[in-house]
Amino acid sequence: MNTIQKAIAFLFVVSMATNAHAHGEKKHDKDSETLEYDAVSTEFGSYDPALKADRTIEVDMADSMRFTPSTIEVSAGETIKFLVTNSGQLQHEFVLGTADLLKEHAEMMLKFPNMEHEEPYMAHVDPGKTMEILWQFSESGSFEFGCLLPGHFDAGMKGSVVVN
Repeated sequence: MNTIQKAIAFLFVVSMATNAHAHGEKKHDKDSETLEYDAVSTEFGSYDPALKADRTIEVDMADSMRFTPSTIEVSAGETIKFLVTNSGQLQHEFVLGTADLLKEHAEMMLKFPNMEHEEPYMAHVDPGKTMEILWQFSESGSFEFGCLLPGHFDAGMKGSVVVN
């Protein structure tokens, strides 16, 4: 193999490994818009399959590159069921995280716009569809959410979660 062929083969192997790892440990339910995940704990909260929602918050994503509401208040320890609806014609996503994690993820999406990734704190929602995220906010603080598809976050498609 020449140098170019070796480089192409290396990039192919790396991209396949990255996509397989980024997919996460989810279980698909083909008859539902709900995915089941293994338990996850982060600095901005956690997910466990046994969680029960304390309340439901509906979030709309629009092609104006805005979320409604853009600010959400919850109590520490509260488990929220987010019903995330894409009312636009474009694909959108809702990703919870810290400001630094969202910025890092948005930069990665610019480099690899077709990368597959699924975690219990994110929902990739097709136009006209609704998906659900169940999340427990265990610590007080200010966290964020955003659409990290290339260009959407930079256009202002972000919001905040204030945990009291």
